[in-house]
Amino acid sequence: MPDLSRIRNFCIIAHIDHGKSTLADRLLERTGTITEREMKEQTLDDMDLERERGITIKSHAVRMQYAASDGGEYTLNLIDTPGHVDFTYEVSRALKACEGAILLVDASQGIEAQTISNLWLALEQNLEIIPVVNKVDLPVAQPDEVAQALEDLIGEPAEDIPQISAKTGEGVDEMLEMIIDRIPAPSGAPDAPLRALIFDSIYDAYRGSVVYTRLFDGTLEKGDTMEFMANKKQYDAEELGILRMGRQKVDRLTAGDVGYVIGSVKDIQDTRVGDTITLADNPAAEPIPGFEEVKPMVFSGIYPTDTDDFEELRGALEKLQLNDASLTYEPESSAALGFGFRVGFLGLLHMEIIQERLEREFDLDLITTVPNVEYHVEVDGADGPETVTVDKPEDMPHYGDIRAVSEPYVEADIITPSDYIGNVIQLCEDRRGVYGSQRWLDSQTVKLEYELPLADIVFDFYDNLKSVSRGYASFDYEFLEYRESDLVKLTILINEEPADPLSTIVHRDKAYEVGRKLCKKLKDVIPRQMFEVPIQASIGSRIVARETIKAQRKDVTAKCYGGDVTRKRKLLEEQKEGKKRMKQMGEIDVPQEAFLAILSMDDE
Repeated sequence: MPDLSRIRNFCIIAHIDHGKSTLADRLLERTGTITEREMKEQTLDDMDLERERGITIKSHAVRMQYAASDGGEYTLNLIDTPGHVDFTYEVSRALKACEGAILLVDASQGIEAQTISNLWLALEQNLEIIPVVNKVDLPVAQPDEVAQALEDLIGEPAEDIPQISAKTGEGVDEMLEMIIDRIPAPSGAPDAPLRALIFDSIYDAYRGSVVYTRLFDGTLEKGDTMEFMANKKQYDAEELGILRMGRQKVDRLTAGDVGYVIGSVKDIQDTRVGDTITLADNPAAEPIPGFEEVKPMVFSGIYPTDTDDFEELRGALEKLQLNDASLTYEPESSAALGFGFRVGFLGLLHMEIIQERLEREFDLDLITTVPNVEYHVEVDGADGPETVTVDKPEDMPHYGDIRAVSEPYVEADIITPSDYIGNVIQLCEDRRGVYGSQRWLDSQTVKLEYELPLADIVFDFYDNLKSVSRGYASFDYEFLEYRESDLVKLTILINEEPADPLSTIVHRDKAYEVGRKLCKKLKDVIPRQMFEVPIQASIGSRIVARETIKAQRKDVTAKCYGGDVTRKRKLLEEQKEGKKRMKQMGEIDVPQEAFLAILSMDDE
């Protein structure tokens, strides 16, 4: 039996771009897990998108062996976690599999919103927190001030907080010793009934689902029949292993271990992240608590530009859903776009990442409709008032049947330098924000709390926040509640025909402004026709904005020379009648830029 006292399971949590992946690289080097020749930046970030953007999208796990100063050989299981606000679910899963966490803070940027959010997540799991100040090698670094801010936040004495540079390796060895000293060894009985947490999974085209798991109790051996407790499905454990830089086979995993299991699980829905694995012949009485279905916050339609690619898109979404537990989708059809899927995302970055992965990894050409949030609409039903859920404008009930509309509100934490408080407050007020509170973290940094409608922040709030604060403000949010609001469906009419994929749900006070801007944008992106095309925005039967795309003019009088003016008039009248017939029968080809127009309305 392995010695549990020699195992340390930990993760690194931080705000985006504070150096998590770089620190992971240094740990791999210091423990000899990877040679200097094999070293590359962001070693654990194996996706092209992660490297290009400098962010972690997918959680990773790796086992390292470390010879400590006390002479003992320790097994360190590191689980790298994402840092962006959209990937909080990934962070919470990784935390469940650990006993401790390194809270990494950039010495030049200080404590940011996601730092605090991830800290609360870790404290909820009762993890041992080791605060660390990173990037002390930068000329603009202020490590002592940041260490003092961390002391004010969590009570750790500033002089005891290690100050390191993950890039140069300064202070990393001392931090490794702190991991050994402070993070508790895993508890658990190897001879108890098996309880193993699924904290991640990936899809292998040849082996099916590869489940990443942390064993809390019991022992799992090759050939055992395992059972997933959420759905009672049973599979044989065909291959077990530990996660070094690649998969390394072993014959058994015991309590405290982090590893992988392959069991020819072909139905990707069976391996739900957060579920508990137990043995079919000796099941555990209770699963590991905390399993829940993740709730998407933003919905968008994704359609293939070529309708023949519909089944390929379905297969691609199935595979991505295994790698990304927070992705949900269901088939839908549109008169304008054909067959596609209604896809649920955690936020706009998540949506952008999924769309890019579909296009790159599966070679698909896609059209993405305007993102929406989920509304609760109270309508007059046959048996009195009833509530329906609406996540796209097309499903909005008839204007006259609606009694009330409720929209999701989030509680937002915004951390900004004091110089930009006015700009940030103005931005929040413009987005219908409700002021909550204000707290000074130090003499230069303030934390603002606002209650904001989710619909007003999913498009471009984050970009605008960075603009008004010159890139210094940071932002994090969590769902609060549904609140009744005066919302209306803004229908876009092109050539007097409703274009449902371009319609949107907006607050009544903003309907005129949004309608005017959207009509103007569409006028610029829809090509001119041989006839005049009106573009209108309406609420119910009331038109609130209009733009007109002028017709292309063919000079039919060019062949007329000499003679009476009535000859020209006759040709122009014939052309006018022809354009009238063309307008009645003509179809407008709406380019994809039109579907993205609403996203960039604030660029002007």
